[in-house]
Amino acid sequence: MTDWTKRIGSAVLAGAMGASLFAAPALAQEGEPIKVGILHSLSGTMAISETTLKDAMLMLIEQQNEAGGVLGRPLEPVVVDIASDWPLAAELARRLIEVDDVDVVFGCWTSVCRKSVLPVFEELNSLLFYPVQYEGEESQRNVFYTGASPNQQAIPAVDYLMNEEGVERWVLAGTDYVYPQTTNKILEQYLLDSGVASDDIMINYTPFGHSDWQTIVSDIVAFGSEGRKTAVVSTINGDANVPFYRELANQGVDAADIPVVAFSVGEEELSGFDTTPLVGHLAAWNYFMSVETPENEEFIAAWHDFIGSEDRVTNDPMEAHYIGFNMWVEAVEAAGTTDADAVIDSIVGIEVPNLTGGVAEMLPNHHITKPVLIGEIQDDGQFFVVWETEDLVPGDAWSDYLPESAVLEADWTDPMNCGNYNTETMTCGGSAQ
Repeated sequence: MTDWTKRIGSAVLAGAMGASLFAAPALAQEGEPIKVGILHSLSGTMAISETTLKDAMLMLIEQQNEAGGVLGRPLEPVVVDIASDWPLAAELARRLIEVDDVDVVFGCWTSVCRKSVLPVFEELNSLLFYPVQYEGEESQRNVFYTGASPNQQAIPAVDYLMNEEGVERWVLAGTDYVYPQTTNKILEQYLLDSGVASDDIMINYTPFGHSDWQTIVSDIVAFGSEGRKTAVVSTINGDANVPFYRELANQGVDAADIPVVAFSVGEEELSGFDTTPLVGHLAAWNYFMSVETPENEEFIAAWHDFIGSEDRVTNDPMEAHYIGFNMWVEAVEAAGTTDADAVIDSIVGIEVPNLTGGVAEMLPNHHITKPVLIGEIQDDGQFFVVWETEDLVPGDAWSDYLPESAVLEADWTDPMNCGNYNTETMTCGGSAQ
């Protein structure tokens, strides 16, 4: 047996063990279980963010089983650990579909993970619900994007900094992979179109797990020392955020002078370290734990009861899984089957409550409607909402700010049934790009 085979085998075994532990409530239903794949990093650099999403899915499945299951059948979770290893994620996605016979998968965090598994879902015609903000520039028939696209997070965050904080100089700092690179390409063009000079934009990338931030933060301080308001727009992902914010504090970078607005730092990440130096910095999401609605209060209470601790926080990707899971349940019930084609046909137009008091709708481009919120970090690790959109924002698969994308539309209903329809040539370029 190769090391690679051992890794896959041990990860699947761990998932099967987890599934057996949490499938007990399903015994009240009849029929064969409907298997639900959970594809997240439970180890490696992304475990800081993704382990909670696995736990959230187990809670949602348990609740659904207590409510009678789906189509009168129990749900059975099958958990795998992709270990922050993207080729392994693709292998385990295939294993979930072909060997474990799951009907749907909820998973991934990084875009490189999603890009790695996407061909598997397309080839095997299975379903993936992806719960994290991403760079857009994609619409695939078998994927449902329940996290934010750039027009639901990155663009509103820049607008807030520009219009409310008077920011004139911009540091675009990200982890070196597809999500930060593409998001920053969109943001750079948006800033240039808004009249920002190219000399007022600094772009920096670092590898996953980067820990030595002294030189980079020094460069940020120097860039922001010219007397014009400067901000950092952060697409830094995973546990690299801990030493990044620590070095900001070490060099005396105050949020009042150079605010950081993060797209991948939420309550879960903040719970892992002292937030005192971070107070006043910002994050842009579509949900915060601090939002006061009956729906959110009920969700938080259920989470604390399930996890057995009132210290565990909730966050935006958890809400995205909550929305996506409930949409999948309704689509299956409407279709009367878990068949992928039938679910794809039935899910567009389905509306379910979000946790901020509104309604999420699945759009023909397989993105959803969301509010956008800007939150300021507090000393207790929570966020105070300082700004939010008046209306729900529909997710845009293709950016209006990139010339090659502005002409594309995505609509997975007839007659278009295409993920990147060119409105100039009136042709479909394929399922995704």
